[in-house]
Amino acid sequence: MITIHKPDGTINEATLTRFTNVARKSVGLKGDVAILITSSREMRRLNRVFRGKDKPTDVISFPAVEVVTKELAGDLAISLDIAQTNARNLGHSTEEELAVLILHGVLHLAGYDHETDDGEMAAKEAQLRDKLSLPTGLIARTRSPKTTTGMSARKKSPAARKKR
Repeated sequence: MITIHKPDGTINEATLTRFTNVARKSVGLKGDVAILITSSREMRRLNRVFRGKDKPTDVISFPAVEVVTKELAGDLAISLDIAQTNARNLGHSTEEELAVLILHGVLHLAGYDHETDDGEMAAKEAQLRDKLSLPTGLIARTRSPKTTTGMSARKKSPAARKKR
């Protein structure tokens, strides 16, 4: 089951739910994923509280603790504001941008960490982007001046640190 909370009715929840299920299966992730699609203001608050960084970010992943990972894979928080800006700047739809962010977050929930894995997550994200017909992903954009943020954020749980 996928649960998506969004600030308004402009996002097609059914489409994103189907995509999240495909992304989850593509990385072998079991368990439910809850997705909060919210404002940059709220993302800034979450980033400050959970990561000590006082700025908005595009996506934060919260892996579930190991004891419940069969039922719950974790949570994702996504900035709709940043997704809309990046979609406009990069010439694709907001739903495509949300899919890029969901894929990136799902990879984090599966234990990947682009900050420490010597390119393993970048390669997996590129492979899945091609397979799922998605535009340029987050890791590949880190050198692009067109995006609002350079990188997504991840709050590592102790269980997630042990997985890798």
